[in-house]
Amino acid sequence: MSRIDRELETRERETRIRAYTPPQQLPDPIPQAGYSFRWVRTAMMGQSDARNVSMSRREGYEPVKVEDHREMELALDDSSKVSGNVEIGGLMLCKIPTEVLEGRQAYYERLNQQQINSVDNNFMRENDSRMPLFTEKRSEVSFSKR
Repeated sequence: MSRIDRELETRERETRIRAYTPPQQLPDPIPQAGYSFRWVRTAMMGQSDARNVSMSRREGYEPVKVEDHREMELALDDSSKVSGNVEIGGLMLCKIPTEVLEGRQAYYERLNQQQINSVDNNFMRENDSRMPLFTEKRSEVSFSKR
């Protein structure tokens, strides 16, 4: 009877074949505490999109430098090497302080809630108790025992 030494045993034959997953188009940067990352469009269909970059910069996004994220060097475009920013396929990696992003989110949630309240108040102004716009309709399902 032949026995294989324990050190020579492997589980390679027992492992399952991994399912195929397509590669990511854009690599994820290594997270930094206090910052959120986003890819900002710099060009579309070969045309520069300076307006979109300018808008993002006014919102508080700042371009990420190649020297700050060396893990991105392999995927960079030629234009990225000239500008010093991380840029892949017409998209530039930008970062923003998380607190600024949370403030922006709170602003838009507040604006959204104000619009909902305005529409509700305007609609309910037409409400009359004799013929209400909304009535609580409840139905119940009962099963008979046979």
